[in-house]
Amino acid sequence: MERGVKRWFARMGVRDRLLLAVLATVAVALIVMTVAFNYLLSVSFRSDADDRLKNLALDESSRITISNGRVTLPQPTGEIQEFGTQIWVFVSGATVSAPNVEPNLQAAAKSLDGQPAQYLDVPEQEVRLYGVPLYYEEERIGTIVSGLWMGSYNYNLRMTLLATGALALVLLLLLGFVGRWVLNAAFRPVSRMTAEAEAWSTADLDRRFEMGEPHDEVTQLASTLDGMLDRLAAGLRRERRFSAEVSHQLRTPLAKIKAEAELALRRQRDPDYYQEALTSVSQSADQMTRTVEALMAAAHEEGSLARGRADVWQVLDEAAGSVGVLAAENRVRVRVEPPLRSLHIGVERDIALQIIQPVVENACRFAKSTVTLGAARNGKEVVFTVEDDGPGVTEEEKDRIFEPGVRGSAAASMGGVSRGAGLGLPLARRLARAASGDVKVEAVSDSGGARFVVRLPTG
Repeated sequence: MERGVKRWFARMGVRDRLLLAVLATVAVALIVMTVAFNYLLSVSFRSDADDRLKNLALDESSRITISNGRVTLPQPTGEIQEFGTQIWVFVSGATVSAPNVEPNLQAAAKSLDGQPAQYLDVPEQEVRLYGVPLYYEEERIGTIVSGLWMGSYNYNLRMTLLATGALALVLLLLLGFVGRWVLNAAFRPVSRMTAEAEAWSTADLDRRFEMGEPHDEVTQLASTLDGMLDRLAAGLRRERRFSAEVSHQLRTPLAKIKAEAELALRRQRDPDYYQEALTSVSQSADQMTRTVEALMAAAHEEGSLARGRADVWQVLDEAAGSVGVLAAENRVRVRVEPPLRSLHIGVERDIALQIIQPVVENACRFAKSTVTLGAARNGKEVVFTVEDDGPGVTEEEKDRIFEPGVRGSAAASMGGVSRGAGLGLPLARRLARAASGDVKVEAVSDSGGARFVVRLPTG
């Protein structure tokens, strides 16, 4: 039974449990107040009745006259049922004066004769008696018993108990309705938040509860959830960006592997050619491995790539070689201008390649005929330049093209020809900044196209 009650209570909604708790608390408080009020009222009525009985006995004793040992009494006051009060007088064990009452009431009054001052209730007749000794010349000669009909008191007590019980019940019902309305109003924002959250999909990254400045518990909860959703959305965007970057960076080595495999399978070739083809495939696979490792490092560290050391000429040469397939497809010649002296950068070669390669690929896609790579030292930095003779970049696009998914006006002017997904340049800038460098674009190169500048620390 107890387990069933607990299970039923656990299945109730929060607002129902709150309402039940409030009603139970108020019900207990009302019961305690009702019982206490009626108890205090009964004590007050009993005290009032006792005072009346004492006054009756005192009044009667003052009216009694004793002369030469003879007791003279005033005239009887009438029936107790009719007037509500009556007096018995007992002298030397004999009943001197008594009202016309039921025998059991008469016997109860008689039992007080000779006793010290005390009260006695007769429930059958709803009468309360009070017996007090009667003295003459400091000697007890009898007893005066006063009686009071308690029917009106008891009736008032019953009616008061009924009225206060009914009032408590009405208050409890009224509180139930008001409490339900208040709780519904208080939980209405929570219900709205629940409905909105159920309607959201994984694509709704920018939807929020937007309940304004926190001023109570509900709006504080909404603000906290909005902050959590911001963090989750940022994490999901990073995951999506990472997936897009991996796909983008693996496209070139996969294309090389596919091209080598197709050429090797097109016709029978000598073993030396297969050896070269497998070597090229192995190198492309190594490049894919380094690409994934570099992207994983950038994704995990977010702003602090491990430092290393690489030869600038080797980086330029590998960057030019990595875009050979793309350059051939677009009939573009990639020209490398070797630095005037030996230079080193403070970044691992694979990471530097992942930074420069997307910039070179972008140049190969938009160049008309030539892409030129170069490098020079500038203080504590090595400045890589990537120039093309394509349509260039407008002044307004110098920063926008580094946003994920954004392609400049040059891509639109090329018609339906694929010019990439707009992910390479954002990746290059993010990796460069993670390595304490940067990637920027100068609107016009010497050949009239775009000139990209990649800055990395010296090693």
